[in-house]
Parts: sequence; C-alpha cells; structure tokens
Amino acid sequence: MITLVTSFCLCFSLAANGEKLTESIGPSYIAAVFEHRVVLNPEPHLELSRSAALEHMQKNLDVYEEQAALASVRGAQIIVFPEDGLQGFNFSRSSITGYLETIPDPQRESWNPCTQPYRYTNTEVLQRLSCMARQYKLYLVANMGDLQPCPLIPDPSTCPPDGHWQFNTDVVFRSDGLLTARYHKHNLYFENAFDQPPSPEVITFDTPFAGQFGVLTCFDILFHNPTVTLLKRGVRQLVYPTAWMNQLPLLAAVQFQQALSLGAQVSVLAANIRSDPLGMTGSGIFSPGSALFHHARTGEPEEGRLLVGRVPVLNSIGLEKKRTMEGIQVGEKLQREVESDSWSAKPLESGYCLAEERCKESLATPHSSPSPSSSPSHSITFVASMMYDPFSFVVLEGLEGKRTVCDGPLCCHLQFKRSPQGEHEELYALGAFTGTHTVNGRYALQVCALVRCAGSEANSCGQEVEEAESRVDFLLEGTFGTRHVYPSVLTSGLVLEQPALVERTADGGVFRMSHSGTTGGLVTACLYGRLYDQDNV
Repeated sequence: MITLVTSFCLCFSLAANGEKLTESIGPSYIAAVFEHRVVLNPEPHLELSRSAALEHMQKNLDVYEEQAALASVRGAQIIVFPEDGLQGFNFSRSSITGYLETIPDPQRESWNPCTQPYRYTNTEVLQRLSCMARQYKLYLVANMGDLQPCPLIPDPSTCPPDGHWQFNTDVVFRSDGLLTARYHKHNLYFENAFDQPPSPEVITFDTPFAGQFGVLTCFDILFHNPTVTLLKRGVRQLVYPTAWMNQLPLLAAVQFQQALSLGAQVSVLAANIRSDPLGMTGSGIFSPGSALFHHARTGEPEEGRLLVGRVPVLNSIGLEKKRTMEGIQVGEKLQREVESDSWSAKPLESGYCLAEERCKESLATPHSSPSPSSSPSHSITFVASMMYDPFSFVVLEGLEGKRTVCDGPLCCHLQFKRSPQGEHEELYALGAFTGTHTVNGRYALQVCALVRCAGSEANSCGQEVEEAESRVDFLLEGTFGTRHVYPSVLTSGLVLEQPALVERTADGGVFRMSHSGTTGGLVTACLYGRLYDQDNV
C-alpha cells in the first residue's frame, strides 16, 4: 500500500520581462545565476606570472561585473557564478599557482576585502568580487583557487609534498562585501591542479531575505558529503557553481539539477559554464514546484546567459509541516529561457491518463505495484550499456501497455500510452540497474529509466539521444532500497518537464512518478536512486 508522506505545490505566473513571479505563496526572493563562456588561457599547462594570471582573470571579472550590474537592475538579491569561471580548465598543479589566492576562513575572522584591501597581499580577485557585491548590493557566489599552508590539521602527513594545499573553492560575499563563507570542494573530477580537503566541509551562510543556504560544487551533487549532510541539517536552499559536462540520457546538467530539487524538496541555484567543445551548458533556478532554466541547443551562439527569477523561501520548519500532507504534487509550470524570449509549459494534469476512469481510480486509491508476471509473456529482457553501466532492458511494444524489468532487488514497473507524432517509428525501452558505477567516479545506484533508443535496434537503447517525437504518458515506479530517489522528465531538445505526480511509501521503498501531456517528444523519464552507504562497499 502506498502511504503518502510529503506534499509540495507551487504556482507561478510569467511576467512580461521574463522573470518568474510567485502568486502570493509567502516569502520569496529574487535570485540570479549566470552561465558563463569563459575567456580561456590557451596554454593552461604553462606557468604564468601572478601579473599575467591577474590580467587573464580580470577579463572574466569584467564579464562578471557586467552581469552583476544587470542582475541588480532586475532586482536580484543573490547571484551565483560558475565553477572555473575565472581561470578555465586543464591546469596542472604548478601551472595554476599564479591564479591562486590565500582565502581567510570567515568562520575564524571577519574581513571585508573591499573596505580592508591591505590586510592581505595577493588578494586582488577577492577584493574585486567583494567590491562587486558591495557596489550592486548583492550576495555574490563565485569559484576560484585557494592556496593554504600546511598543515590545516594536526597531522602533517596529509600535507602535499610541495608544502601547501590547493583547493577548488567557492566564496560567498554579503551585499556589503563581507566574506561570509568559504567552501573547499570535496569530490574532485579529474582536477590535477587541486587537492581534496583532508575532511569534508559542510558550509552554510545566512541571508536576511531567505535565511540559510548551503554550498556545494559540481560533482559534489552526486555524493553524501556535502549534499545529504546539508539536507540532514535542515538546509533547503543550495547555491551550486558547476562546470558540468552533459551526459545523456541520465545526467544532463539541468536534468539532475531539477531531479535533486524535486527529490530532496530543495531550491537549487545552479550556474554552469558554457563551452560547446566540452559539452558544457545547463543552468537554472529550481524550486520543488517550478524552474527557470537554460540549456543551449546545437547551433545557438556560444555565449553567456543570465537568468533572474523569483524563488519561494524554503526552510526546515516548512518541510516538516508539508510532510504531514498527502502526496507530492509538483509541476504547475516550467519555464525555459530561449534566444529571444521565455518558454512556458502549460499547467500539467495531476493525473495519469491511460484511460480516464482507470487513471482517476489509480491515483485516488492506494494500490499494489504490478508484478513482473503482469508483463506480456513475449517481452524479452536484454542487457545493454547505458552511462557505462549494464542495464537490463525490455522494449515497449504497441501504443499502450505495461512493462516490468528487474535487476537484482530493484524492479521497475511501467504503464504507458504513447502517441507517435512523426513519420519515423521510435523505439523505447524500460531499463533497470542496481550496482556500483565505476567509470569516472564510484557511486552505488538503483535506477529505473524509460528511454528513447538511438535507433530501431534493441542494442541502440541506452545511447545518447537529444531529440524525440513520440509523446508518452506514463506511470513509472520502482522498488527501491533507498529513500534517496531523484525524479526527472526530459523531452526533445533537452527541455525539462516537471512530473505531474510523485509519491513514495512511508519507508521510501516504492517510488512512483506519473506524467502526461508532454509538450515535446519524450527523451527520458528517470527515477535515479542513490545508495550512498554502499559507495565504498
């Protein structure tokens, strides 16, 4: 029996200037994120002098200043810039040294770099960011390199051979320029220039307009520390600088940013890099009920994009109240910024409509999950690689029906009704995976995913696909061994839609998502479960 434990519903309207406005739902604030096309160092493997490195970073800081000014004019109270936005990528440990500054710990001392510039030397970037926040009256989040002497902890054996630490670091400034938070990224992703901190950091900062925010960076989003640790401490608003390379069909940047927002019931202010050669794009302002996002499409000019939106204030007290209500009702409207205007999806239905009466009955009353034996006997399970993991798949046949596929203790159940829209017949498959992902990172997963296959053959299922024509109404559920399940719906052109309904059992074992009436062809519908406690097993 499905026992519903949480509920969240927000309604948004679209103003003429493209900002998102709430409809008297309570306290809110205006946030900005900037997707930045970095001015790169063409030879990052060569060491630069401090003056040359500063000259390079000032070019990116000039862009930051322009965007901070624009965000301020649009009423923003906080702005987030991306990871690696000041210097770029592919540095070695030695070649990045000219870009580093020693960042004081704001938990130990109070320092305003703008008004106290001479307290520390070689802090020109900190000073400019501080003055930017102060001039435009913004809380400002940026990412830069931090050089710290050893040891940070009593054990000197953890100190690198060259006698100092180099950290990938987020800094947060108050609207008066005070340095209020410093976070050292814990989960590095092939970052030879930086060290992993000796221990995970859990960093928050307070604001007068929205209360507390937590800080995480890029690859951190997939791991227990700091993400789940922040959530367990009641943090429901996250700032998220990232330099994320999109990987379909399950881990496009905006796809997982939205999935975390929905699955954890948090707001995420995500700023990504724009780099076509590296496949980097995808930024947004996400709350559990709505989203403003940008994902550049092939052929669009390679340029930055500023997003500004009004966001409801979330807090842990509100979360506890909502846990007493029935169901997670999400997705009134979703907004995507495009080249010259804003795109808004129609309000979503709250039901799953394979047949109207059956749909109403299914969602109105608790019911058991379909068993594997309910799948047609001619359905054949096969294994294909998706995201470098061996998924068990079963192909969808006909225009409507049921499918079940299992992998170990995880069983994924699907009811579907699809409406082909074009001349080409598209193949879809339901996939399940339980296991530890080991390519470019190690983390334990349980995943149910409905995907459009790249071709007409079963062995094409699981490959990267960006476009689709078929509309698919669906009810997808899985028997998960974790409460940490992150839902997403991705349609043609990497356009997000928020599922009409999400629900789970009180013990978190069964997670269900339904959706109908997509505005574009379905690329992926995914329930992405993380078994954090099994990452190192």
